[in-house]
Amino acid sequence: MYPKADGALEGEEGRNMAEIEMKVKGLTLDPLTNMPIVILKDLEEQRALPIWVGIFEANAIALEMEKVPTPRPMTHDLIKNILDGIKAKVNRIVVNDLKDNTFYAIISLNINHSEVIIDSRPSDAIAIALRVNAPIYVAKKVLDEAKSIDLTVEGKEGRDDSEKWKEWLENLKPEDFGKYEV
Repeated sequence: MYPKADGALEGEEGRNMAEIEMKVKGLTLDPLTNMPIVILKDLEEQRALPIWVGIFEANAIALEMEKVPTPRPMTHDLIKNILDGIKAKVNRIVVNDLKDNTFYAIISLNINHSEVIIDSRPSDAIAIALRVNAPIYVAKKVLDEAKSIDLTVEGKEGRDDSEKWKEWLENLKPEDFGKYEV
């Protein structure tokens, strides 16, 4: 069970229909603000969700994506080490809400055969999920409310924006994702 925005709990059955599994496509910089953006893409590659994050969080995600070793554990590595030490497993992370242009996420842990839900910023949840190979989900309602990008050819209303985003995403190169210095 995990909390919904209204505080009620929702079980496994409702969760599967209400969430879409996504993968981290990459990191890039917003050309207007120079803020880092994490790009999540669904498994069918039909929709993408850009999430603006802080530079330190983007750095943590980039380091893990590129498998760059650090001389000492960074914060998200420390969290992974703590989870390993207490034999907790990250079941999944879910970007579960969007309020006032701010994304919210949860980390679902299995500790001693019990599910524990931890509130998190999406960037931290994603950085941890990458380190422990946990699946990343986005609530369908978040995709519907957010400026998600429909990558299907037929598209819907707002097609001009979708086409621009699709073209921008398809033309991203690894060097566009930026190498963040530690």
